[in-house]
Amino acid sequence: MNSPLADRMRPTTLSEIIGQEHIIAPGRLLHQAIKSKQLFSMILWGPPGVGKTTLARVIAIEAGTEFKEFSAVTTSIIELKKLFEDIKSTKNDPTVFANFKAPIIFIDEIHRFNKAQQDAFLPYVENGTIVLIGATTENPSFEIIGPLLSRTRVFVMKQLERDHLLGIISRAIKDKKRGLGNQKIKIDKKALEFLTEGANGDARKVLNTLEIAASSATLITQEVVAEALQKKALIYDKAGEEHYDTISAFIKSMRASNIDAALYYLARMVEAGEDPLFIARRMVIFASEDIGMIQPTALVVANEVFRACETIGYPECQINLAHGVAYLASAKKDRSAYDGYFSAVEDVKRYGNLPIPLMVRNAPTKLMQDLSYGKGYEMYTEKDLLPEKLMGKKYFPKKEIP
Repeated sequence: MNSPLADRMRPTTLSEIIGQEHIIAPGRLLHQAIKSKQLFSMILWGPPGVGKTTLARVIAIEAGTEFKEFSAVTTSIIELKKLFEDIKSTKNDPTVFANFKAPIIFIDEIHRFNKAQQDAFLPYVENGTIVLIGATTENPSFEIIGPLLSRTRVFVMKQLERDHLLGIISRAIKDKKRGLGNQKIKIDKKALEFLTEGANGDARKVLNTLEIAASSATLITQEVVAEALQKKALIYDKAGEEHYDTISAFIKSMRASNIDAALYYLARMVEAGEDPLFIARRMVIFASEDIGMIQPTALVVANEVFRACETIGYPECQINLAHGVAYLASAKKDRSAYDGYFSAVEDVKRYGNLPIPLMVRNAPTKLMQDLSYGKGYEMYTEKDLLPEKLMGKKYFPKKEIP
């Protein structure tokens, strides 16, 4: 049993899954689809440790479907498109066409693919070459492109409740084949409460902590759990809560212009082996989102850090990362471009495509010119060029741009 307890205890059937009754209970759409083997593409959205990967694997097992698992962090779109084309060729083969069954393609952290990369999935999802299951901790409305959302169903996976976690702990302690049943572990009530409260609804976290505690004592008390939680705090799971907590602390430290804290959280990530491009990408976003117009050179610096990470890699690029972090954290902060843009996005969503004023429309033909397209346009005009319904609206405050 060399694999972690959390991995060994993964459910392999729907009936083994604890929690998420709102989507997998008998009679629910997803349950019916799995049992009838009539699968469709979907997005599983929820916080870390609620069972997104587990559910995807169980769907494949229950439906008897081929399952291929990828992470958007480590997989290239070129690699996936080649796979999709190979599957498409198999699908179109006359000798197998009648018996073709679309494989499940599971993409963990699908939000890490940018919008152009997500476009690559569209034709294969639409024509039934693949059944896509994407897992994300981010709001799909913001991170998944509209055309892909319209071709998938989104299932919201909820944070596990106390009773769910207690059931998971009990199963792990009793299971002799996959769990800790042969160790004759006992855990007192205070320790149970402490363990479930500290897990914050994360099954992976509760099992990892339980495993650490069980390695040092057969009678698990609150003190043993507390010590296990301390040891676990040094573990940096790229798919778990520490990953998201650390990057969050890193960004918030730069936002607060706290260079010391930002460098500390950078060091935590680097020492844990975090992908330097993941860190650098966040820095590029930060440069525009949080610094923006007050110090435009921040974007130049962040992009150069990203390029250095691409060309140099570890260990040397940690110096470039530190340079960039110190620069971004010490820079003045201004979110006016970011806030202004998303205010405009809200109006686009609210009002749709409002008519563009004639004076700024393109007029490549005589007919369009006769219809007054482009009429009255001046290159450096002070006139309001917004659609009539939005005239006078200010998305970006008047200020002196550096």
